[in-house]
Amino acid sequence: MNTTTLNPQDIVTSIIVHEVEPGAAGQYETWLADIRVACSRFPGYLSTDVIRPVGKSREYATIVRFADFKSLNAWMESDERRQHIARMQSSLRQGDRYEIRTGLDFWFTPKHAPVKVPTAWKQWLVTWSAILPLSIVVPLGVVPMLARLGFARDSFADKAVVSAAIVFLMVYVVMPRYTRLVARWLFK
Repeated sequence: MNTTTLNPQDIVTSIIVHEVEPGAAGQYETWLADIRVACSRFPGYLSTDVIRPVGKSREYATIVRFADFKSLNAWMESDERRQHIARMQSSLRQGDRYEIRTGLDFWFTPKHAPVKVPTAWKQWLVTWSAILPLSIVVPLGVVPMLARLGFARDSFADKAVVSAAIVFLMVYVVMPRYTRLVARWLFK
């Protein structure tokens, strides 16, 4: 997948929740590793994150990201995924539950909806305030590195790598943490 051409608005996320029967956690962990590998072979695959149960909970949340809806849908509706689900079905308390979210809205939609979605100006302000420092700092590290590799300053490669790094940091590092940090104000 060429991340330099990704538009964050096109990224699609599936949030899959499975409550595992008592005593089936080991089997589920093995199954989870298998299905994760299978998913990663599908075109458009970007990443998988797993939130494991805490305390006495037996609920796993898996977040799967694809470059676009068509790619995610191909995986979610695939025979391969159906076979994996069928293999684990008897150990899933409430079956295979999932929802699909697109684009930047994922950053601004709390895990436990229904909660008021923030106003557009707050979304803009939070996004801008996260991108501004990245747009200053990332080029300071990336541009000299590319120059050492022989790329011309202000070249397409410069811009492509800088923008890819910023989008990557926004999606996977900054926004998940930043929206939690400002949640009280954001969702007020």
